[in-house]
Amino acid sequence: MDIVYQVVALLLYTPLIFVAMAGVGWGILGGALPGISPSIAMALLLPLTYGMDPGLAIVLLASTYVGAEYGGSIPAILINTPGTNAAAATVLDGYEMQKQGRGGEALGISLYSGVLGGLFGLTMLILLTKQLSEVALAFTPMAYFSLGVLGLSVIVSLSGESLLKGFAAALLGLMVATVGSDPISGVSRFTYDQPELLDGIAPILVMVGLFAVSELLRQASVPVWDKPMGEGARLKLPDGPMRRRLIKPQLLGSVIGTVEGVMPGAGGTIASFMSYNEARRWSKNKDEFGKGSPEGVAAPETANNTVAATALVPVLSFGIPGSNSAAILLGGLLVHGLLPGPRLFEENSGIVIGLYTGLFVATLSLLALGMLILPVCLWLVKRPKAYLMAFIYVLVFSGIYSIDQSLFDLGLVLGAGIVGFFMRLAGFPFLPAVLGVVLGYLVESNFRRSLVLSGGDHTIFLEDSISLGLLIVAGIFIIGSLSARMWAGWRSLRGGSASGSV
Repeated sequence: MDIVYQVVALLLYTPLIFVAMAGVGWGILGGALPGISPSIAMALLLPLTYGMDPGLAIVLLASTYVGAEYGGSIPAILINTPGTNAAAATVLDGYEMQKQGRGGEALGISLYSGVLGGLFGLTMLILLTKQLSEVALAFTPMAYFSLGVLGLSVIVSLSGESLLKGFAAALLGLMVATVGSDPISGVSRFTYDQPELLDGIAPILVMVGLFAVSELLRQASVPVWDKPMGEGARLKLPDGPMRRRLIKPQLLGSVIGTVEGVMPGAGGTIASFMSYNEARRWSKNKDEFGKGSPEGVAAPETANNTVAATALVPVLSFGIPGSNSAAILLGGLLVHGLLPGPRLFEENSGIVIGLYTGLFVATLSLLALGMLILPVCLWLVKRPKAYLMAFIYVLVFSGIYSIDQSLFDLGLVLGAGIVGFFMRLAGFPFLPAVLGVVLGYLVESNFRRSLVLSGGDHTIFLEDSISLGLLIVAGIFIIGSLSARMWAGWRSLRGGSASGSV
């Protein structure tokens, strides 16, 4: 009863509700602007929290994280531009639904799935914080390498019709990931004496270039602007039959988002790609994926919004941030003299209860604010295409420039867009390339660390039980996907010969 009283007092006698809603609103705006990641949106608020009550300051930062993770799906669906890394998997089916005049439906599914994922993640955060944090601590460099390999196994399913082109795109992404300083020795690689490349090429630059700029270049190369079919001008939340259809991908996204969220270094991007892959694997409508599948929107959106809550598990329990956003939140805790760990729950239980309450309010606010903001976004997309494309150019490049105020970054984005334009012409898929960029550092750095620990003995990856288990699962995924491709090809050939004989 004491906890219930504290929650009621927080809701009635403190500005917690308004703080949580303000954080969500700012987060949605930050996530919707390409290049303004959740961590940047949170970092901009951090100086403003110095004079605030510690509990409200932490709620403001955490609510911004929640809003930003959802906000990234808005440009992903409407203008083929992932606002955040985690929204990259939403592009594939979300933008296809927009082109079909179903943008309002896609945004409604994204909002509905994001709220469910956030509530599920918050429940896991409350119930399983200590238990899940022990799992996160059990991960060694070998296990993280195998986790990256498991993520790369998704490439087989994301390669479209040509497996060779999918692997070539993934290899291109992995090559981009090697640009910068060596993760072990610190020696610069492929930087060509450009100091801007010492830290590598940020995945968001590659994604914005491949998805957004290449699409703008494609649109500029056709005499008539592509226009969405149908109306689709109103936000449409899923009805009863659609909600039942989305149960399976949402469950997959929730479970994968929980597991990935508590693993430092994994995060929403990997969770989104893996959820998309598994939703496709277990769907009865596999052929719809990549062509505007509602399940292809629901799974990754549920996953990355689940991660927004579960990523706080290692932060609160052990002070281990699993992402840039979690690191900003950890900084907020330390600024206010709050030390993560078991003593946080004992000595500052009120702060923890306030955080949980604020996250609950933020997740529900996501639904209300989303329903207010999304119709405006849909209206903007219906403006004349020439003006809209010019606006998107300004939005994309101003968002990218705001990251580091670097003209070099703009050049990288434009270069990635040109590469993406020719990839479109040649029929190369984008998602394997993005996956290679995102997972490249995780795989390489932990592979090198593992070999340092073992003195060059590669069997160390099989001696670690978690690593071995993940490699086995990756092997099963690859074999299963290849078998399914071979079976589909055999049936197609058999059907062709049968029709030819008739």
